[in-house]
Parts: sequence; structure tokens; C-alpha cells
Amino acid sequence: MNLKAFSLCLAAILISWPALTKGDVAKIKAEPFAVPLGLPPIPWPINNQYTKKKADLGKLLYFDKRLSSNGTVSCASCHSIPDAFADRNPVSEGILDRKGSRHAPTIFNSAYLTHLFWDGRASSLEEQCKGPLANPDEMTLSNNPHAAHIECHKRVQNIPEYRSLFTEVFGSAECSIDDVAQAIATYERTILSGNSPYDRYKSGDTKAMTQEQIKGYQVFTNAGCSNCHFGFNFTDGRFLNIGIGMEDPSPDLGRYNITKDPKDWGAFKIPTLREVANTFPYMHDGSLKTLEEVIDYYDKGGIPNRNLHPLIKPLHLSLEDKKSLIAFLNALTGERGK
Repeated sequence: MNLKAFSLCLAAILISWPALTKGDVAKIKAEPFAVPLGLPPIPWPINNQYTKKKADLGKLLYFDKRLSSNGTVSCASCHSIPDAFADRNPVSEGILDRKGSRHAPTIFNSAYLTHLFWDGRASSLEEQCKGPLANPDEMTLSNNPHAAHIECHKRVQNIPEYRSLFTEVFGSAECSIDDVAQAIATYERTILSGNSPYDRYKSGDTKAMTQEQIKGYQVFTNAGCSNCHFGFNFTDGRFLNIGIGMEDPSPDLGRYNITKDPKDWGAFKIPTLREVANTFPYMHDGSLKTLEEVIDYYDKGGIPNRNLHPLIKPLHLSLEDKKSLIAFLNALTGERGK
């Protein structure tokens, strides 16, 4: 389904909700969820197993601006389908046009992440979902996280159609904030990118990648990019200081703000490279607009600072190397999710 068709379908669902009956919802059947080529099975949490009904409910919540205090911001406002479930702005705009301090990362393949947010402060998608709902720079007017969650819960519970859907999925019309988070997280775990030219090439289709992309894959490996971006999701989940923003007199200290561990000073999560050609701008502050700028940044060895990771050093890539490397990164654009 293309974006226009999906938008029309979603609008039709929202408009027609008053006519939605319990019997209609009951027709949705649970089914196993298949993943694209190149990805392992989704690690569904023990206490939040997949059902299609729950994913469908989460999808409605994900696009519903009524979850925000003034009905202007949804999850999709900063993680939108046209923007590869990310944001084209360097930092996202939340409620009342308030700006955050970090770039909104893509949701693609977040099902496999053990830490969420650039600083890793959430250890599950369920926990991550609650964050924006309680953040006054994102979806709430309240400065009290607990109060913000209560207000969101009440807004959802006051919608009769949601009470019916939550009863069908969770067995209760309470519409608790935990149930809201579980539903949205379930939907987000279905947002996947795989079956890319790279995946088909690795599976034995020697023509899936062009010669330039194959050469770029070699550059990617030889230049050390794969030291941090490896495995099926092209990230090892670590937090590194690569120098971004360190020229600022008061830089964002990233993971250090969470752990207070000196080794985490100025460190941020290594992001997936899946769909990287479509998730610009780049870095935690959205400061690099293009893949060319990203490669040039790494090629020069980053921005020196007291905790710059030893892997960040000049690469001395040729123009041909850089061109091939970008071609390879485009080969990580795959069969995109829901």
C-alpha cells in the first residue's frame, strides 16, 4: 500500500470508529509475524507477546495526535513513514513547536535494540514509548511525568472506541499507560527493514549488488566501519564518543548523563545503518546533512576531545573510495516495514 492509500485508509478508520463494534474487532485474528530476509526472529518480550490485534491497536495509537496534551503531536510526528520512520529536521519539534535537543532516530529494526534513545536510558520499547508522552518538549504540557501519564491515560480512556479495542486486546477498558505502551511497542516491533540488495547478495545472489556496491562493501570493511556497524542490524549496541558536538563549550554528554561513568563522557549509541540513505540528517544532533558529510567527517578523524574513541582516526579515503562507500550504504535500503 502506498503512502496516499495508507493515509486514506487510516483516515477512514478514525472517521468510522463510532460504528466499530466489538464483533468487528473480534474478527482480527492473531498470526505469527514473519520477518524479511536478513533479519532474525523478533525477540518478543515474555510479558508482551505479539498478536495482530495488539499491533493494529498500537498502529492506531502511534498515529493518533490525541495522545498529546493539545492534540497536535503523535509518535508519527517525529517518526514518520515518508521520512523512513525518522525526521528530516535536525532536532524534532514537539508540542507548541518546542524543540528537543537531539535528532529523532529511525524506528526501523528497533525491535532488536537492547537500549533505546541516543543515551540508552530506556531498556525496552515499552519503556521508550512512555518517554515522549511525559516529555514537555514532545507530547505533554505537564512538567510532571507521572501527571502526564495519568492525563494521557484519561484522554485515551475517554474515547469509547478505544475502550472497546483495549477490552478486546487486554481484557480491560482501563486503557492504562502500560497497555498504551505495550500496544505501541508491539506495532513498532513490526517496523522492519530487510531483504535489501545486501541481504540478497549475502544469501547468494551475486547480482543483487552492483560492482560499485561490492567495492564499497570492501571499503566499509577495510576502513574499519564494520568495527562498530556489524551484524544483521549494522550496530553492536555500544556507546562511543566520536566527537560530534564536542567543539561546543557545553556539549551534550550523552550516555554519561545516565551512568556518570567517565568512559561514557560524550558517548552516544551506535545507530543501525539499515535504511541509512533515507534517514538523513545524521548524528545525535542532526548536524550532518548528507552521507557525503558523514564520510568526510570520519575521514578527517572526527573532532578531538578528551574521550574520543581510539577507533576514530583519519581514514585517508580516495574520492573513488567515498563514492563506492555511499553506493554500498544505499544497498542497505530494503523491503520496508508496515
